[in-house]
Amino acid sequence: MPLRIMVTGGAGFIGSHIVDAYVAAGHEVLVVDNLSTGQAGNVHKDARLIEMDITDPALVDLLDAERPDVVNHHAANPSVSLSVREPAFDATQNILGTLNLLEAACRAGVSRFIYISSGGAMYGDPQYLPIDEEHPSNPVSPYALSKHTGERYVRLYGLEHGLSWTSLRYANVYGPRQDPFGEAGVIAIFCQNLLDGVAPEIHWDGEQTRDFVYVGDCARANLMALEQGVGQSFNVGTGLGTSINALFRVLLEVAGQDVEPRRGPRRPGDARHSYLDTSKIERQLGWRAQVDLRQGLAQTWDYFGKVA
Repeated sequence: MPLRIMVTGGAGFIGSHIVDAYVAAGHEVLVVDNLSTGQAGNVHKDARLIEMDITDPALVDLLDAERPDVVNHHAANPSVSLSVREPAFDATQNILGTLNLLEAACRAGVSRFIYISSGGAMYGDPQYLPIDEEHPSNPVSPYALSKHTGERYVRLYGLEHGLSWTSLRYANVYGPRQDPFGEAGVIAIFCQNLLDGVAPEIHWDGEQTRDFVYVGDCARANLMALEQGVGQSFNVGTGLGTSINALFRVLLEVAGQDVEPRRGPRRPGDARHSYLDTSKIERQLGWRAQVDLRQGLAQTWDYFGKVA
């Protein structure tokens, strides 16, 4: 049955792919985005866009008027470095904005709330690998702390107000529409560097590993979360740790280039290894990443080549 779904941050890199998936599945989609990092051009032609910040008090009136069945909450400050420079701004967006949305959702009688968290940052320096959902949360940045706090508030509203919720903890998401000029998203940055004829910079020795998950796979997880996984948090990743050096080699093969990378120092706070255990979401939702790294990099490189 078609649902009325509100996607906050639906003009952004990841959120816009979620909107595409919901529209393709026949749902009615409303996008709420302040367009600070998102772009109106990312929004599917069959979705409606309302330019509004999630901290705006008018959000309550908007939800009361629209009465969505589902709220999918992607809007957030996504930058770790910005959160370090401006922790109050980060907390305002990621904690107070989430609270404002939760209040509005409960007053409007929303039946389902999907919260997007961070499996890459929230757990902190791993105590064991792969990282499962029971791993202690040890945020080492204001961003990680604010995303963790937002998830705790979502749980609280589930207990106190009976709000049906699911939390998806993304690994390192990549794919088309990612901002190559931002401070996050190594694959987008590498792609843009190669297109500009600039040797990409690899920090540390490049042997640090991360879990790179394709944005289309994240979209499928959000489709499944519409009706499954109530009251649960799920890691969304590949379950594989890929080194930055290995990532770069595959990207060069896909791009048909032979470039020697520049080498930079280790960035403060960088974990040596981080990748997620995805057995819970496989077991309970039947979700598994389907796009392997080479295929995902090829699709991403093709996208950046077309928009360059």
